[in-house]
Amino acid sequence: MSLRGVLLVNTGSPDSPAVADVRRYLDQFLMDGRVLDLPWPLRRAIVSLFILPKRPQRSAAAYRAIWWPEGSPQIVIGRRLAERLQRELATPVALAMRYGHPSIAAGLRELLRQGVDDLLLVPLFPHYAMSTTGSIVAETQAALARLRPGLSWRVLPPFYADPRYIAALVAGARPYLDAGYDHLLFSYHGLPERHLRKTDPTGRHCLRVADCCAQPSPAHATCYRHQVLRTTALFAEAAGVPADHYSVAFQSRLGRDRWLQPATADELVRLARRGVRRLLVICPAFVADCLETLEEIGMNGRETFLAAGGEQFTLIPALNDHPDWVKALATRIAEM
Repeated sequence: MSLRGVLLVNTGSPDSPAVADVRRYLDQFLMDGRVLDLPWPLRRAIVSLFILPKRPQRSAAAYRAIWWPEGSPQIVIGRRLAERLQRELATPVALAMRYGHPSIAAGLRELLRQGVDDLLLVPLFPHYAMSTTGSIVAETQAALARLRPGLSWRVLPPFYADPRYIAALVAGARPYLDAGYDHLLFSYHGLPERHLRKTDPTGRHCLRVADCCAQPSPAHATCYRHQVLRTTALFAEAAGVPADHYSVAFQSRLGRDRWLQPATADELVRLARRGVRRLLVICPAFVADCLETLEEIGMNGRETFLAAGGEQFTLIPALNDHPDWVKALATRIAEM
């Protein structure tokens, strides 16, 4: 009888907020050809000459601002989620990170030691992107080729429209919505527009057709923008948020290429200047709080909004290990 195992994979974190650890992490992250999708020599030159000399110092300060006594928030939360899922599923569950530790190979070895011969890979990303789910799948495939060729494995598909995921998002946000607000901003991780074109299997739909995300297409299966807009619409409908009380923006831009618009920082200023005083921000692309939610939005975003004239800024926590999220993910995994 086969033994099924579950490998949860998130982005990752430096081992510590020390500059050397942050530099090592950034080097691994940015040298992924699915993140910085340039030829290797050019990628190596950009990372080594223009990013690594100064960015690790700034990033280390940001990590120090959000670091928990137990360690990296994303990893601590990931371990809690893995423990709760294992109790729900009564099957081996391991946690891995695409960059840093524990690595995907380490997570696989943990499951293999327990006798797992049927693997379900769970990228902890509701929406597909080549730089997240695509990279995780490729790295898992490479690691399995080294560790256990021929192992049976599958990948949990993106769950951006799963009613249980939406319900968990709404449940986590409900206390903040009920407390009162003027506007709800959905801030999603940004992507270069070229990534959408690269992952469009038709080669002629994403960002090429007017109102492309609303026009039915096979491209939507791998279109990040379509998927985040779908999550937004489903959340607003389920939570009863009026259309004129929410908007969408994209954060975490890197480099000078054109990224998905509008930028979160610009939207924060626009909303404050428009007269929004009480702002809620939710980041549905992140299932666990991390640098991008806690520091980029919770600290820098707050400062930007208040400086532009806003009065109250509230970041809704990520799903983390919310009971509804644990149940939702366990149910989806059990159905696979």
